[in-house]
Amino acid sequence: MIKENLVETIEKSILKNWNSPCFSDYGGDSCSYADVAASIFGLHELFRKFDIKKGDKISLCGRNSSNWAITYLATVTYGAVIVPILVDFSSEEIVHIVNHSDSKLFFAAEAVFEKTGKIELERLEAVVSLENFAFFFVKDAEKENDLAEKIKQNPIVKEKFHFEAVPNDTQASIVYTSGTTGFSKGVMITHNALMVNVKFFVDHLLKDEPGAVLAFLPLAHCFGCAYDFLSQFARGAHIYFLGKIPTPKVILQAFEEINPVIVVTVPLILEKIYLSKIVPLLEGSILGTLIKIPLLNKLIYSKIGEKINNAFGTNHFELLIGGAAFNPQIEEFFKKCGVRFTVGYGMTECAPLIAYTHYFDGRPVGSCGKVIEYLQAKIDAPDGNGVGEICVKGENVFSGYYKMEKETAESFDSEGWFHTGDLGFIDEKGFLFIKGRIKSMILSASGQNIYPEEIEAKINSMPYVTESLVVENKEHKLVAFVFPDRVKAKKDGIEDAKLVEIMEESRIKLNETLSSFAKLSDIRIHPEEFEKTSTRKIKRRLYQNLAD
Repeated sequence: MIKENLVETIEKSILKNWNSPCFSDYGGDSCSYADVAASIFGLHELFRKFDIKKGDKISLCGRNSSNWAITYLATVTYGAVIVPILVDFSSEEIVHIVNHSDSKLFFAAEAVFEKTGKIELERLEAVVSLENFAFFFVKDAEKENDLAEKIKQNPIVKEKFHFEAVPNDTQASIVYTSGTTGFSKGVMITHNALMVNVKFFVDHLLKDEPGAVLAFLPLAHCFGCAYDFLSQFARGAHIYFLGKIPTPKVILQAFEEINPVIVVTVPLILEKIYLSKIVPLLEGSILGTLIKIPLLNKLIYSKIGEKINNAFGTNHFELLIGGAAFNPQIEEFFKKCGVRFTVGYGMTECAPLIAYTHYFDGRPVGSCGKVIEYLQAKIDAPDGNGVGEICVKGENVFSGYYKMEKETAESFDSEGWFHTGDLGFIDEKGFLFIKGRIKSMILSASGQNIYPEEIEAKINSMPYVTESLVVENKEHKLVAFVFPDRVKAKKDGIEDAKLVEIMEESRIKLNETLSSFAKLSDIRIHPEEFEKTSTRKIKRRLYQNLAD
């Protein structure tokens, strides 16, 4: 265990930044650290009224908001266990998680309650509105009260503000990696694991002033929760919550207004900006010709990089990209342009960080940095190229899957190493490279390992491709399914028949760059966008038999 404590860190930040702005709902209301303290204590009173004990579970489901963050902080500082649920899950999935986690209270946005309120919730004492902390449902009507009014009547006094101690080995949260019964795993995360992530971020940010941040990734996911919320709160930052769908247009406008100190994002956002803003600039223009001229192209790359950096605000330290693989072609282009970005690696089971290196510390394209100092890592059963399963153990590894002893035991070996299920290798300088998931790896007829994610990255750089998925058919041949960029195709007057021809031409060119065992036998148009996780990774298991 590390000596730093999460609850103590939260308390110290509140006291240090008492009168400073803390949370703002973008385009809406704001509150100070003192206001947050008062709301936390108000919720603690509510917990006591419902006889919530340390270790009891409290579910939370809604879009990013000040009240979402306050509920999370109130739960972990009380010593209860927060169960954050992705708002994009179906009503059945949300109810399954609430029931499976044995939650006693459920804080839900109105839209969430409307789609779950009629379904049987097994152990709940109450359902509380995230909009105003009023009650949607109370099992015992005598326990109902006006929490907002109670907070006003009992203002918090700074000199008396203090949390009871909550040890680092205490369970802090259960994060479900899926909502579906049979696939749903509740990852149990301790206060120590969260504090490791907070401490690493605060120690490495290299920014003295707390500044402001825009939290647009879902806080119910560990990546956004750790780096848009908990770490920023510990620093005393002013956190703006974007409660709407984060389209590039909305995000870029918000960045211009907020001017954040750091931008935590997923590859999809940058890839959309590249495809919608940069590619059209380079295609069929004088700029596209000039960028191919030595010496002159350095100036053009620099100018493009300056515009990209400024688009995220002139104050940000770097773009921290995670949650999914970054297209290597786009990554290479951004690096040439001098964009201040880095790519990290993590997973829910590590709350989430595993590897990270600053953009200026020599991280090679394709790498996700070096394993952080709080973890050990090894490559299990490497092949001739050094590729094997990534295994880790250390301070921020989870304690198990909730009520899933068999799955927990299968995830750890006899020496205590957690097997991530990810394939990768570590180079001679210590940089970690991810090749893909073990479950998605395809074994060729000749016994060669094929990593479909690598082929997909190349396909996604082809003309008129938005996203792709590579699968194996019954004849053990590789087939790529492509969701096309129909907006661009329509703009260019490309009909479906012509689009098929273009895909076939691209397949032939692509196969020239692929090993003999990894060549594509066909590229087929997929009629709709692939279903994805919260971090925009395709749910591959749903498409296993797509080519059959």
